[in-house]
Amino acid sequence: MHCQVAEDHGFTSIANVQIMDENGSMSIPVHQGEHLSENYVGAAFDDYDSYLVLSHFKGHAMAGYGGAIKNISIGLASSEGKSWIHTAGQSRSGISGDQDAFLESMGEASKAVSDYLDNGNRIVYINVMNHLSVDCDCDGNPAEPDMHDIGILVSTDPVALDKACIDLVYNAQDGQSLRERIESRNGLHTLEDAQQIGLGSQNYHLVNIDDGNN
Repeated sequence: MHCQVAEDHGFTSIANVQIMDENGSMSIPVHQGEHLSENYVGAAFDDYDSYLVLSHFKGHAMAGYGGAIKNISIGLASSEGKSWIHTAGQSRSGISGDQDAFLESMGEASKAVSDYLDNGNRIVYINVMNHLSVDCDCDGNPAEPDMHDIGILVSTDPVALDKACIDLVYNAQDGQSLRERIESRNGLHTLEDAQQIGLGSQNYHLVNIDDGNN
């Protein structure tokens, strides 16, 4: 069924598609995590020695927003790994648990992925800021976008990248609904905790490559 969904959405027409947990999970360590001691990614995770992570930046019903951090935590997690993160290491099924513990577990899982990939040296992140809805693409009936497209941002630091995207939303005249979604889920805590555990920094220098101006 997942392969059919990939075909229906046009992915198989432009690239070979691998569902990373079709053969189960592999465990990677979480170093000094408050909630997690291991992170369950798809068993095919180790088939690749580097990653280019393409994320659609948007809102999310549970995390407040979804970007690079969510994509390398929930996105790379196997089916059981998704539940493991959502429940902050309490269960391999279900998605209910303490909100802040869930947000912090996303950071811990993301850092596990970054650490595994040579401390982040073998991973690059792209966030596409278009069709900016308060809901995620995983929602079968998402709210319609109510913001103008902003652009495409790239970084080797997932925290800086997500922070820059959030700042652009906050500075947009039509970003009110997405701002409210982020704040209603305490989404900014994800960035705060991710920086604290060493995944990256909220400081960034934004360079516009369209016209060469900073």
